[in-house]
Amino acid sequence: MSTDATSRGLWPEGWERVVLDTTDSTMAEAARRAASGLAGPTWIMAHEQTAGRGRRGRDWASETGNLAATLVYRPEATPAEAARRSFLAAVALFEALAIHVDRTRLSLKWPNDVLMDGGKVAGILLESAGQGPYVDWLAIGVGVNLAAAPETVRDASFPPVAVADEGGPLVDPEEFLTHLADAFATQEGKLDAFGFGRIREDWLRHAARLGEVIVARTGAEEITGVFETIDEAGNLMLRTPKGVRAISAADVFFQEGQ
Repeated sequence: MSTDATSRGLWPEGWERVVLDTTDSTMAEAARRAASGLAGPTWIMAHEQTAGRGRRGRDWASETGNLAATLVYRPEATPAEAARRSFLAAVALFEALAIHVDRTRLSLKWPNDVLMDGGKVAGILLESAGQGPYVDWLAIGVGVNLAAAPETVRDASFPPVAVADEGGPLVDPEEFLTHLADAFATQEGKLDAFGFGRIREDWLRHAARLGEVIVARTGAEEITGVFETIDEAGNLMLRTPKGVRAISAADVFFQEGQ
């Protein structure tokens, strides 16, 4: 399936695109290109990854026909501001997927997953480098199950699902990347014009289990509470019997039967 002319015309001006047949991982390729110099924001996509990785060093399996891509660029952002771009990326992924799937089937799981019918259809990984007050570069990796869910991941709390496996169309990865790049550029424009508050509002509009009881596992403890919101720093805000807790990093799980 080839990218159609309409989607090619959506590619945002000033953003570069690199499409590789194979690489170890698009995140690793992004780091290499950032070290050698960037002409501008660059999306790197690979039809095959031999060593893809996900959050917290986990392996990321990507079947043929799925999207594996990384955006690498130099935002004028502190490390904290760069980290909040995960929410921007999640909203952009939501909007790109909503072109092909009924948006009522989609939701965003804190901190950086996209769900379809309750299963994980896409994930986001951020890496950055820099010693000063601003990051030298930021890489935002995305993996989207367009054609098939990975067979090697079946015991996860949020089992992987794929667009084509769940009654959606078979979407060409390069076409999807065009829609994603366009949506991301739009969200960057909102961030520049209105600040993170607008991105936060967009993210919360699609948040999974907002107002419901969820579980956050930090590695040191397990916290159960009502998911009230995310704050201006992107922290998960849980209302517990001991008061509201702000959680900066955790794995989130949902209560059965909700």
